[in-house]
Amino acid sequence: MGYLNWMDERVRRLGIWEMKLAQAAAMCIALVVAKLVPQIMAISVWWFVLVAALCAIRPIYVFYGRA
Repeated sequence: MGYLNWMDERVRRLGIWEMKLAQAAAMCIALVVAKLVPQIMAISVWWFVLVAALCAIRPIYVFYGRA
């Protein structure tokens, strides 16, 4: 069994509450990094919008597109 299969099995154990807590933790880590490296905040907001859109493509496809 590969690492990705192992991670997939572990993630399937998580409920919605744990998933949302993990997302909140990731956002807090991103805020800490932005606070420690202030040059990141000098980047145009449109780069953040672009990255967010690119990251959202696959989940939106899986949610709405697959039969």
